[in-house]
Amino acid sequence: MPRNALLLLSRLLLAALFVPSGFHALSDIAGTSGYFAGLGLPLPTLAAWGTGLFELIAGLLILVGFKTPVFALLLAAFCIAAGFIGHYGQGGDDPTLTFMHQQMLMKDMALSGGFLALAMAGAGAYSFDGRILRIGPETT
Repeated sequence: MPRNALLLLSRLLLAALFVPSGFHALSDIAGTSGYFAGLGLPLPTLAAWGTGLFELIAGLLILVGFKTPVFALLLAAFCIAAGFIGHYGQGGDDPTLTFMHQQMLMKDMALSGGFLALAMAGAGAYSFDGRILRIGPETT
């Protein structure tokens, strides 16, 4: 598969996680705030709004490929922070919950790696960045 098509596919797959997650967080601020409060975060309602908006907006910008290196780096850092804040050491005495949180932490680390690779590679030709930078589809 050509490079630009793979970059488009990677943006679509990464955005498929963040756009719905941001939308869900914003549509259930009480639930998202409750989760953040349970983690001991200060100002959980503000954190819920900020997280939801960031996930939605950054996800949409990755989807369309606008300022991709910048937002991919921001999302990589977000994934690392979210993984450690939300999943590291969580689960208590319940082995099933502990396992689930370990898996979620590793998922966040893997997403971070994907975003770092996307930041380095750029959005490709099939993107706003490609139009602005005049990257043609024949670029490999």
